[in-house]
Amino acid sequence: MNDFNYYAPTKVVFGKGAEQKVGNLIKEQNCKKVLIHYGSGSARRSGLLDRIEAIFDKEGITYIELGGVVPNPRLSLVYEGIALCKKENVDFILAVGGGSVIDSAKAIGYGVANEGDVWDFYAKKRVPTACLPIGAVLTIAAAGSEMSNSSVITNEDGGLKRGCNTDLCRCRFAVMNPELTYTLPDYQTQCGCTDIMMHTMERYFNMSENMELTDGISEALIKTVMKHSKILKEHPDCYESRAEVMWASSLSHNDLTGCGTDGGDWACHQLEHEIGGMFDVAHGAGLAAVWGSWARYVYKARPERFAKFARNIFNIQETDDEKAAVAGIEAMENYYQSVGMPTSLCELGIHATEEQIKEMADKCSFYGKRTVGVMKKIGAPEAAEIYRMANDKSIPLYSR
Repeated sequence: MNDFNYYAPTKVVFGKGAEQKVGNLIKEQNCKKVLIHYGSGSARRSGLLDRIEAIFDKEGITYIELGGVVPNPRLSLVYEGIALCKKENVDFILAVGGGSVIDSAKAIGYGVANEGDVWDFYAKKRVPTACLPIGAVLTIAAAGSEMSNSSVITNEDGGLKRGCNTDLCRCRFAVMNPELTYTLPDYQTQCGCTDIMMHTMERYFNMSENMELTDGISEALIKTVMKHSKILKEHPDCYESRAEVMWASSLSHNDLTGCGTDGGDWACHQLEHEIGGMFDVAHGAGLAAVWGSWARYVYKARPERFAKFARNIFNIQETDDEKAAVAGIEAMENYYQSVGMPTSLCELGIHATEEQIKEMADKCSFYGKRTVGVMKKIGAPEAAEIYRMANDKSIPLYSR
């Protein structure tokens, strides 16, 4: 195992009616003015925003609002939020929504608290030194942004989807009421479940020695989400399943499942960022579409790790590690398909041209300035090959 530091400072308030406590949580922050940041309307239609506004009015909390966040949150709205916060002297941001809203709130927080263009932090030109404090009322279990140090924003100029990771943006508190996720469409629920599992799988597939306990937590989390994602297809208002998935969302991305490892591979997320940036697909669906191709491309670098995944997640009995690894990859893809997730780009309705594949590969490598992944170092040529595999499963490498 590797030495590690574990830092998870977010206060979690979990359970039925948890959003009723948001007034007290805000008061604990000793802030003067709050920006309520939300998405494209569901928080209003559900009555959640009305309830929060009523609490704020009763508690005498001063606030302004900015909606309009969409999946793959846009830099243009971040700029709008920064200008609004500066004009109104906002000193706390409450994100009401899922990962996209929380990521947008974090970017606004960076932009208000630091000089210069906030995009510099996502383009890796500078590192932020401060962030406005953030709180979250979670309405979608998926990204884990409510307890992570991550924020991902899409720059419409060039379709660039980039992340900024620092502990400065970690939420002060996260309010989690599983009931708030009842009305999610099944596709959105399954995209969320895929994202949750991938946050742990990215950490699980690594090139270091691993802790038995960390592996056990990771495997239990993945199996729990798989179980309850299927229940939610038939019973979307099952509180127990919604609660299991919502808590898994936070635990999958607060670094718990990476303790004692080298941090994991993360190539799939980087590959998907370019798919999302170019084609604006749901993040979880994009991850499912590319994962099998990535796995087949890299598994021979550490077949015993993929074999352990196959045996412990899917109870595959094959004793040969390489054969078990391939069987595990196939089983994972079968699971994705069973819950309506794609396992190729064409299943997403994408038929990428060779020019588009090369553009995504170039962007993924920062035009030759970086590689991604630890199981295999993936630069532009390797990324292009994985995109081709995901684009057309019939090519020979896919079945190796």
